[in-house]
Amino acid sequence: MAARRLLTFSIAAVAVLIGGGSWTRLSLHAQPVSALPPIERLVVEKSARRILAYGGGRVVYTIDHIQLGAAPVGKKQFQGDEKTPEGDYTIDYGNLHSAYHLSLHISYPDAADKAYAARAGRSAGGDIFIHGQPNELPSGRPSGDWTDGCIAVSNEQIETLWLAVPDGTPVHIQP
Repeated sequence: MAARRLLTFSIAAVAVLIGGGSWTRLSLHAQPVSALPPIERLVVEKSARRILAYGGGRVVYTIDHIQLGAAPVGKKQFQGDEKTPEGDYTIDYGNLHSAYHLSLHISYPDAADKAYAARAGRSAGGDIFIHGQPNELPSGRPSGDWTDGCIAVSNEQIETLWLAVPDGTPVHIQP
């Protein structure tokens, strides 16, 4: 739920400030969640390198220049193939303690993905997220497609999604 994420995000920010830590990972550049209507679904357009966030039946937020798995063409089939999944999934939870600047878990693999991989005697993989940039990266972004199948966005963009996208939000990932 977005309210839970907002509370968790706020508590983490206060803990950083009270503890005398730096504010390097939690920037203040996110679009305020109050500026967005409730996000009802996400559409990831792999070939366009774009995420469209829908609220009230229309696009209310667009993220361009997303980064995908290192082998971005085609549907993810197996663990280690470095492809980003294609199909219909959901955001099922947020991970505040990610190796990347916040992350939203995508419900890949579904039953069909698992069955396909099992028929080939392989694992379908998992741990697919929409996430920010690596925590150890002081600023900027790695170039090109570099994830193992996840969808990477800027830290500011994941902060906006983190606050606006509730658990259970449908995600359609298209080629």
